[in-house]
This record gives sequence, structure tokens and C-alpha cells, in this order.
Amino acid sequence: MTVDKDTRHAARMQRKKTLIDANIAQANQEKGLLLVLTGNGKGKSSSAFGMVARALGYGMKVGVAQFIKSRKDTGEEAFFSKQPNVEWHVLGDGFTWDTQNRAQDIQTAVAGWKIAKKMLQNPDIGLVVLDELTYTLSYGYLDTAQIMADIAARPAMQHVVVTGRAAPQVLIDAADTVSELMDIKHAYRAGIKAQAGIDL
Repeated sequence: MTVDKDTRHAARMQRKKTLIDANIAQANQEKGLLLVLTGNGKGKSSSAFGMVARALGYGMKVGVAQFIKSRKDTGEEAFFSKQPNVEWHVLGDGFTWDTQNRAQDIQTAVAGWKIAKKMLQNPDIGLVVLDELTYTLSYGYLDTAQIMADIAARPAMQHVVVTGRAAPQVLIDAADTVSELMDIKHAYRAGIKAQAGIDL
């Protein structure tokens, strides 16, 4: 009985390996990727920062532009901003419900995009993270068509990761990879405040 199960398992895994190997062999293109991490679930920025760590491990230079957010005391900023191959910018004034000033938010977003655009024009930067960019688009702070044009005009091998809820369809359509994080359960709704090392 065990032998039969092991034999069937080995045969299944061999078929799977053949299929996966064939798919890997067909994926022979190289290009700078546009990745979008969206959805209501926790972990969009955290996933992007995981890619920052991965890129640094390969000796790549990384640029991070954090829109909306204004905190400069987060764990990721404290760690990554000290790394020699990282250019890190916190470009927001805080969440919109804190600022309550649309004109100021637009001005801040426009000024922030000028900094982000310079990174998108720098061929030495292999990965650019545009953290929380989607909010500047969905709220109309930045011109979506211009942002998409600037992203499309980046160096051919530069990768870009965009995070934030409610990614616009034009961004999703342009992306090479899109992941939507689902919100199933969150400690915050149980009255637990943000925890250092996990949320901050």
C-alpha cells in the first residue's frame, strides 16, 4: 500500500517537473518589470521592502519613494536608509484624514514625483519602489497619464514596484505582475495597536 502511494507520488511529481521545466525554458526574456501590489490586505509595502532586500543581495542600487506617509521612524526606513546602495525618500505629509488639505496634498505629491522621476531616469538604479503611489492617482493628486508615461520611459532593465490600495486599471493593465492582498483578519480591529517590528 505504501509502495503504491510512493510510486504514484513519484510519477505525479515527475509529470509536474516536466511541465514546470518546460515553462521555465519558455521564459527566456529579460526586461525591467513593473509590479503592482494592491488590495485591502496587510503586507503590500512589506512585500516591496522584501524585494528591496533581495535586490541589495544582488548588489543592485535601489530607490524608494514613499508617498502619503510622513513617518521617518519606521523600522524599514531606519534599516534601509543606512544601506550604501539605497536612496530613500519619505515624500508625504501624512494620511489624507490627518492633513485634511487637498491643495497641500497635491503640492506635496507633485514635489515628491519630481524626486521619484529622477530615480526613474537613473540607469544605475536597478529597483525603484513607489510606495503608496496608488493613492496619489486615485485621489487625483497626480496626472495618471503622465505618471504612466514616466514609468514607461524608465531604463529598459529597471524594475519598478508600486504599492497601495485601489490600483487604477491603467496601472494594472501596464504591469507585468499584479498581486492583490486580501484582508481576512487584522489585529487592529481587535483593539491591538501597531506593533514595532511588525507594523512599524
